[in-house]
Amino acid sequence: MSIETLRKENELLDIFCSLAEIPSPSLKEEKVIEWIEHFCKENNIYCKLDNYKNVYIYVPATDETKQPIMFSSHMDVVGDGSPVKLLLDGNFIKADGRTLGADDKVGVASALLLAKEISNDSSIKHGGLEITFTRDEETNMSGIEHVEFNKIKSKYILVCDADKLAQVQISGASYTNAKIHVKALIGGHSGIDIGDKTRLNAAKLISELLNDFPQGVYYEDNTGVITSCNLGAIVAGGIQNAVKALIDEGVNSSDYIKTIIEKSSTNIINTDARASYSIRSASIEKEEELKNIMSKCVESFNKKYEGLAMAEITFEVHLPPFEKADDDSIPDLHTKVCKKLGIQNEVSSFHAGAETHIYAHQKNEKGETFMPFLLGLADVYNMHSANEKVDYKTLLQGYRIIKELFIEFNS
Repeated sequence: MSIETLRKENELLDIFCSLAEIPSPSLKEEKVIEWIEHFCKENNIYCKLDNYKNVYIYVPATDETKQPIMFSSHMDVVGDGSPVKLLLDGNFIKADGRTLGADDKVGVASALLLAKEISNDSSIKHGGLEITFTRDEETNMSGIEHVEFNKIKSKYILVCDADKLAQVQISGASYTNAKIHVKALIGGHSGIDIGDKTRLNAAKLISELLNDFPQGVYYEDNTGVITSCNLGAIVAGGIQNAVKALIDEGVNSSDYIKTIIEKSSTNIINTDARASYSIRSASIEKEEELKNIMSKCVESFNKKYEGLAMAEITFEVHLPPFEKADDDSIPDLHTKVCKKLGIQNEVSSFHAGAETHIYAHQKNEKGETFMPFLLGLADVYNMHSANEKVDYKTLLQGYRIIKELFIEFNS
């Protein structure tokens, strides 16, 4: 079967392919936005843009006694503005020599078809369907930051951006950067001054300090890894000449570590050392616990080397956590729907960031804190690479899940 035949036979796949054929790098989503606006106009679906050109779609309630629900996806993709030629390889749709953009045009296509079918089926009694399509999720999440949260009616937000069919992810990790600075108070020459026991080497000291820090998984439960920390980099020693060489000689990136070692000075008892960590946690409590352990390691270090060296640690929160809610109604409903459709679902936590994290800290027009969940609507492989592909049969199953979930939510 050709991809053209596939598109003719199924509206969801045609919508997805139409979207995927439009390059939409972050903050260059204008053509996709125009396509979505045209689709909504053709199908009499209410659609408007906010001041940041995020798309908001609304299908009015047919039963005011029921509550609305919102689906959310992002329109930008990892990739450039080059043409997208789609290919069919067995069950897989992929792009020729570039990223496909299934992340997250799977979510956009599914939500658009749902809006069309719900708005044209008066037999479905519901409390309203809201849809938000954001810009710039892949780079800076600036789109979601500009969403007009206080105009959203729904309490439950289904962010359709996971990469496996039938996933429902109930929590997600924060991203905090920890920065450590060790300063030895007296430096010197590694030959002349090496016998002076007050002249401590900051590179050695930071190694000692970091050896006491946790590394890797700090806490996990039955949904997966909840809290972790990872050493990202250590910078210490007489690297000034090495850095100059990297700049002046244009060293290939594959050789830069070797160059730094070869050109660094070894005749300095250096006084400055720095390190950076990532901390990820889907639990504020466990993140604070981990940060407290790291801070106490620094306190102990400073007591041990008082008058000789000092260490400090600072924490920068870049993304707040998406914590598990006490309300299990959406995961339970998802499980019920998948069982009805004969699809095995997976309720889990994910150890990364998504737009769920932003929604989880905002309120709707009624002042209710949103309850977001991350859904997977298809099996997407090699995401963000030139080998990205989506199993189109799972995409069809994913759509069945969200439509049935919408119906059951309103039953």
